Amino acid sequence: IAWVVSIVYYRKYFDTAHRYLPMIIAYTFFNELLGNLIRFNEDFAFFPQNTNTNQIIYNVYIVIFFVFFYLTYRRVIQNKTYQKFIIWTTLITIGSYIVNSFFQDPLKSDLIYANAIGSLILLFCCALYLIDLKPPFKWSRDKFNLMIWITMGLVLFYFFFPLIFIIGYLRLDIWEKYNLRMILRILVVIMYFLFCIGFIVSRRRAFR
Repeated sequence: IAWVVSIVYYRKYFDTAHRYLPMIIAYTFFNELLGNLIRFNEDFAFFPQNTNTNQIIYNVYIVIFFVFFYLTYRRVIQNKTYQKFIIWTTLITIGSYIVNSFFQDPLKSDLIYANAIGSLILLFCCALYLIDLKPPFKWSRDKFNLMIWITMGLVLFYFFFPLIFIIGYLRLDIWEKYNLRMILRILVVIMYFLFCIGFIVSRRRAFR
């Protein structure tokens, strides 16, 4: 649904820093589709010896997802120092996935510690963006800015995402007792709902 809405309103932002948003949303959809095919179809697998191993596509996806939004924030932020911060933190994120791969097999396991670092850095980029807004954030004006809605969705999801994943990895009993998988799915829905609102209500002159 978010992808369809992003296409319907694409004329608003086709020549802005947000023009690749439909691509990352489509990539997310097809990645999830592929992941489910691998998980539930024994005839569809990368590794015949372990037919339900689909973590590798998610590990690749999350790195691409983080880097995409890091660079998007770098394009919309005007402060040169903040832009340099984002470049360095992008390298830190990529490095964290490489290091984490030595402790967890990326073919068989989510790289939860690297995911946590990537999430924190994404939140850091969101904070830099809000600080960089000039004049300071003002809801009556900035509610028409697509990036504000994207930022709200990302902050909501990626504040909880690493916490939920680490709990699921370290305390499976808590994961199952409180049905944290469902909470994660609800957060995904809310995030993309906020994206949809942004596509609908945004105005070109408010883009930043």
